[in-house]
Amino acid sequence: MATYAVGDIQGCYDEFRRLLDHIEFDPAKDKLWSVGDLVNRGPQSLAVLRWFKALGEQAVVVLGNHDLHLLALANGDARLSKKHTMHDVLAAPDRDELLYWLRHRPVLHYSDHKRFAMVHAGLPPQWDLARARACAAELEVELRGPGYADFLQAMYGNQPDQWSDDLRGVERLRFITNCFARLRYCTADGRLLLDEKAPPADAPDHALPWFKVPGRASRELRIVFGHWSALGYLAEHNVWATDTGCVWGSRLTAVRIRRKQPIKVFDLDCPGYQTPG
Repeated sequence: MATYAVGDIQGCYDEFRRLLDHIEFDPAKDKLWSVGDLVNRGPQSLAVLRWFKALGEQAVVVLGNHDLHLLALANGDARLSKKHTMHDVLAAPDRDELLYWLRHRPVLHYSDHKRFAMVHAGLPPQWDLARARACAAELEVELRGPGYADFLQAMYGNQPDQWSDDLRGVERLRFITNCFARLRYCTADGRLLLDEKAPPADAPDHALPWFKVPGRASRELRIVFGHWSALGYLAEHNVWATDTGCVWGSRLTAVRIRRKQPIKVFDLDCPGYQTPG
């Protein structure tokens, strides 16, 4: 049995299925991890959601920012209505069932067997695995609870930008959401720089990739993540970055997750459904 982690699919269903064919993925025995962003920008978000939901226990999906956008849009957030490509999901006869399934996905997955964690975006430097798991559980309870629609309306914004054990209520949940779903850069003292999106070579001097902040508490934890297409595939500092920009006309990547050193299995060219910038 093999376990594979695949980068951001974002509605690129045909490319995703070609990748599975190439690695000879067997749903009867193999497991597939997704770093999130199953939907949006590509043309077949509905097909991607249906495929993962049908895979059942053989699939592990963590929520990405576009997945959260879909949930917010479905609950009436008009701010997201102009550029999304998720009309097929919103009009589907099984819409409510799919959204319920999506809302119950985790924001962090940790495998004791593989000794590997998976998130969509990143972890702030103050969090070790125990703290990250506790914070993930807080957010998952909110997303799965009766007040989830209110939280989805309140989750947007860049503040607070630094972790404190004293954070409470929606500010605490917003910070947690931003780490798991949006994080790329931090300052050396651990403040989130959520507006910075450039490749590291073009970033300002004070902006450090979250996994390069000196002394980060999760440095011994092996983490696979996505979200950062401008970064591309990366394997260093105990992290594996898998968003290689499929929807932007670059590539879709799968990594085989092993108890020992993971290996990059395959990536394939993608035609591109969006133009960067």
